[in-house]
Amino acid sequence: MILGYSFWGFLGSGVVDTPDGGRSHRRALIDGLRERGHRVVFLQANRDRDEAHLDLTPIYDWDAGYPDIDVLFLEWRWPIPGRNTTTCGTPGHTCDLHRQQQLLDVYSARGVPVLLWDKDRQLPAEHPIRRAPAVAVCEPALHPAPGAVSLLFPVADEALDGADPVTLTKLRRDLPLVYIGNQYDRDEAFDRHFAPAARRHTHLIAGKWPRSSQWSDLNFAGRIAFDAVDRLYRRSVATVLLLPDRYASVGHMTQRLFEAVLAGCLPLTPATIREASRFTPRQLHISDGDDAANRLEQLLAVVGEQDHAEVLHACLARLDQFRLSRQLDTVEHTLTGLALRRVG
Repeated sequence: MILGYSFWGFLGSGVVDTPDGGRSHRRALIDGLRERGHRVVFLQANRDRDEAHLDLTPIYDWDAGYPDIDVLFLEWRWPIPGRNTTTCGTPGHTCDLHRQQQLLDVYSARGVPVLLWDKDRQLPAEHPIRRAPAVAVCEPALHPAPGAVSLLFPVADEALDGADPVTLTKLRRDLPLVYIGNQYDRDEAFDRHFAPAARRHTHLIAGKWPRSSQWSDLNFAGRIAFDAVDRLYRRSVATVLLLPDRYASVGHMTQRLFEAVLAGCLPLTPATIREASRFTPRQLHISDGDDAANRLEQLLAVVGEQDHAEVLHACLARLDQFRLSRQLDTVEHTLTGLALRRVG
C-alpha cells in the first residue's frame, strides 16, 4: 500500500529542545513497513532537514501536498494552547494541528481510510472520529479504549536478539539512579516513587522539569541530546518507570522501558501500573520511593554479578511483546481491514 504518514518529530536524533519520544521507535517502524513492500510518504514538515540539518530526502519521501495514497496514517496531534492553536506565522507557532486537520478534510472527502495512532492518549473518548466507519484507532496500551487496537511502540528484532545481559551487566555503572524524561503529568508519580529514593542515592534527572522548586534538593540536569540517552542509561544501575495515571491505568508503557533495559539499566516499576508483571519481574516492583531506595540498595550489592544478569535477562524477555515484527503484523492486519472498508 501507499501510506501517507503524518508525524510531528524526527527520524534522526533531532534537536535537544524537543519532546519527541518517537525518535526511539519511529524509524524502525517506517523501515519495517518499507521492507514489507509498502511505500511511505511523509505529509508533515521535514523537521530533520529544516531544524536538525539532516537531509534524509535521498532515503525517504516528503510531500507538502495531497498525493494519492491508500491509507492516511496519523500519529495523532492534539491542541496545545500557545503552540499549535495560534495563527499560522505567529512566533512560536507550529502547524502540525492545522496540517493534520487539512489532511483529514482532504482525504476523508476522497474516501481514504485512516489509521490513527493515539500515542499520547489525547484523543477524547467522545471524539466523533472514533465512530467514523473508515477509521481505525490504535493505542500503545495493553488495554486500549473500547474499539481501539493495541499497537505498542516497536523495538527492532535485531536489537532484542542481540542484547546480552551478561555483557550489559559488566559495564561500569557509576550512577546508582537516573530518570530520563520530561515532567508532563508526572509530578505525583515522581514525588511518590522517585524523589524519596533520590534523596538516599546518588542520582541524575535529565529532561524538561520547569516546575521543580519543591524538589530543589534533587539533581536536575535539564534536557540532554537524544544521542546521550543511551550513554546515560549505560552508566546507570536503575531508573524508575514514571507514568501518568492515564497511562498506568491501561498498561500504556513508554519507550523509557526498552531504552533503559537495552542499555542494561534496571527499571524499578510502581506496582500500581496495570499488569506491571508484563513489563518487569516482581523483584523490581515497588510500592513507593522508600521501597525503591531499598530495592536499589539490594541491586547495588550485586552489580555485575549473576543475580544482576538474571534480573536483566527477565526484563529483556518481557520486551518480546514490543518486537517490531509483531507490531508490523498488527499494522498490516489493521491496514487490511481498512482497505476492505474502503472497498465496501
